[in-house]
Amino acid sequence: MPLTRIAIREGKSEAYRQALLDQIYEAMRETVKIKDGDRFMAITEHGESAFAYGDFLGIQRSADLVQIQVFWTSGKSSDAKLAMYRAIVERLGRDPGVRPEDVLISVVETSAENWSFGNGEAQLFKGP
Repeated sequence: MPLTRIAIREGKSEAYRQALLDQIYEAMRETVKIKDGDRFMAITEHGESAFAYGDFLGIQRSADLVQIQVFWTSGKSSDAKLAMYRAIVERLGRDPGVRPEDVLISVVETSAENWSFGNGEAQLFKGP
């Protein structure tokens, strides 16, 4: 049940944005086995003065940087997460053509009681 936020520089085409959404979703389905329809994603676009990045850890980034934040409950293995990172980079490289250096991914894990998918209920929380 990931919630995925993607930040990019403004000015990309609708096809480019759709490819980001589709490729990231499919990479997560392949590697961390999210369920069909478990697709909660948003893209925000930022002007030059509202989108900062650097050449951290020797990685030469460009204005085509794609910042991906994935929020989900804890429990996925390190191997699954590493596979997801690789799959996202590979897929985005093919479509829409993002360089590996321009893909930044972070995962934030929270416990099940921190999630409500609607109706004011915590559907994944099993209680104390």
